[in-house]
Amino acid sequence: MSIETARAHLARFGRDSDVIETAESSATVELAAAALGVEPARIAKTLGFYDADGGAILVVAAGDARIDNAGFKAAFGLKAKMLKGDDVERLSGHAPGGLCPFANPPEAKVYLDESLRRFASVFPAVGNAASAVELTPEDIEQVAEPEGWVAVTK
Repeated sequence: MSIETARAHLARFGRDSDVIETAESSATVELAAAALGVEPARIAKTLGFYDADGGAILVVAAGDARIDNAGFKAAFGLKAKMLKGDDVERLSGHAPGGLCPFANPPEAKVYLDESLRRFASVFPAVGNAASAVELTPEDIEQVAEPEGWVAVTK
């Protein structure tokens, strides 16, 4: 999958025209913040972890948030183990650097971290390493179609 599939997903909500494509890479929080001219904390990074069956748990968190291992274990019943590079695209449908909460396979479960609620709007990627969309926490809850909200960062 790619920016085209993520954009098609956003089109279902009338948000495809809001996609921002940057000339520079936005593959990391710092690069995305620089490309978009926003503070790094407002970049909504999507972090991929293995679930108990070897599938993917995708957690969308504020750019300055770090995974709290105790919180992750409380929420998901297992230790946080990040997806390896080779597994990111296979399990999420998006390549590293473009991992996002949109247009993922049904087996990849998306969760939104409470750290996002601090901001009026955040900027998740849209399927590649040079894209983003500005969304409010309410908007991202609608368009990402998550399993729910979790508190797994500090």
